[in-house]
Amino acid sequence: MTDEPVLILTMKWGTLYGANYVNNLARGVRRHLQRPHRFICFTDDATGLDDGIEALPLPDLGLPEGHTDTRWRKLALFRKDLAGLSGTALFLDLDQVISDDLEPFFDLDGPFFIIRDDDLFRPKPLRKVNPKRDAFLHSVGNSSVFRYEIGAHSYILDAFLADPAAATANYEISQQFQSAQLAKHGHLTYWPKEWCVSFKNDCVPRGVKSYLSDPILPKGARIVVFAGSPKMEDALNGKGSKWYRRIGDVAWLKAMWDT
Repeated sequence: MTDEPVLILTMKWGTLYGANYVNNLARGVRRHLQRPHRFICFTDDATGLDDGIEALPLPDLGLPEGHTDTRWRKLALFRKDLAGLSGTALFLDLDQVISDDLEPFFDLDGPFFIIRDDDLFRPKPLRKVNPKRDAFLHSVGNSSVFRYEIGAHSYILDAFLADPAAATANYEISQQFQSAQLAKHGHLTYWPKEWCVSFKNDCVPRGVKSYLSDPILPKGARIVVFAGSPKMEDALNGKGSKWYRRIGDVAWLKAMWDT
């Protein structure tokens, strides 16, 4: 452990997520991270954020004139000059729950770590009809949780800005483009699978079993990720069930989120 504070980064813009998402995430980090850290939220509205949360303006994506699509604004985190920051950063999306110690996320040796997207979802056999695409999608990192050194991966943003129209035409979402650039530079490395778990696929029992048992936290889980449906807000409020999947009692999850 070092005395130099690590950075915990998140982003909030628009009205989809309120300040409570940022506040609860920051509290979860505070409970589960012993080493010195700064919790930084890049946002267009800092209203309602708790004391101790550093609110900074959303970083400029740097799109060339004539390109106004900012859906991939998360790539701005890879600016070489990100808000004057430096050092090791762990990025966390807002729609997830911290469930256990975050220290190990900083102990792994390597320049970049991210969730393997396929680790959050069930196998998709039909994808194998296109082996090349299947292999690529199997390698894609899910950018809900990733660790990196500020400024060390500016080649990701540089590649995007070189031709944003081509990037958005050839890749469905930014994490696919980001993963392709990381792989090209030999930096695409994944967290241990059990650390970041999907709520619907790893916590909720499958099929009829969901009617017999409530969701549980899998052994080894440190972060519960809400990938796809149900959304976190729905799950926490007893919604999001389907005929083929009952959500059940998630009091343990609410306690981790609301405390």
